[in-house]
Amino acid sequence: MKISMQQPGIHLKKVGVRRGERWILHDINWSVPAGSCAAILGPNGSGKSTLARVLAGYIWPTVGEVAIDGHRFGETDLNDLRHSIRLVQPAGPYDVDAELTAQQVVLTGLFGTIGLFNEPPKKEFQHARDLLAKVGLSNVIDHHYATLSSGERIRALIARALIRKPRLLLLDEPTAGLDLLAREQVLATVQSLIDDAATSPTIVLITHHVEELGPLTADVLLLAEGQIAARGSLPQVLTSEILSKAYRCPLYVEMRGARYYVRVDSGAWKSLLGE
Repeated sequence: MKISMQQPGIHLKKVGVRRGERWILHDINWSVPAGSCAAILGPNGSGKSTLARVLAGYIWPTVGEVAIDGHRFGETDLNDLRHSIRLVQPAGPYDVDAELTAQQVVLTGLFGTIGLFNEPPKKEFQHARDLLAKVGLSNVIDHHYATLSSGERIRALIARALIRKPRLLLLDEPTAGLDLLAREQVLATVQSLIDDAATSPTIVLITHHVEELGPLTADVLLLAEGQIAARGSLPQVLTSEILSKAYRCPLYVEMRGARYYVRVDSGAWKSLLGE
């Protein structure tokens, strides 16, 4: 059931996820304008990936209301809605067939499969090439996925996620395990998607790291122990006081150019170990 064309890309009201006696998420209220870029930030165990799976329609919340692009959970067919949502999770349990070429990997996104078992329409081959060019992979279009670097694989997966023009793109720790260059290439890819406002889906970046939040990030949801520690714009959330409390570590936030960075003095290391 469609609520309204004016509804935000994401709307959460008092969302909670409980497992046994523990609330993994509790009382999450968040609204993200359609077509904007937002971020879910927080330390390990704060509930970020659980919230990503709720947004993707993979986990039903224990309590609360969830609406994606105006479609409210419980009033819409989640199987249909998932066609409009893509979750890129490099550390997830499944990966595409390593013997496929980069172009074939992108084409699997048409079918939501990890292998290419059907013949795509001919027009989609050029579409896949265009998407690979968009993420900076024109030079590896015909290379096997197994031969791509970790950063190239993630960018190929982002292109794969875009081939069906989703309304919501979830990027769950897309830079995990990458070196500096590969990380910046992935972040540049995300930035290029936001720059193309006419075709951009609502984008949510899930990360531990403040420096990965680009200047066009419109809204930040900071989680700590399954609850909202702060939410708002980059300047509102990324302060030394707020982040120190959420990460339980004395830290300092610095802004260089249009990006934020976190610094922890080595003099604080002994106190972190309880010495």
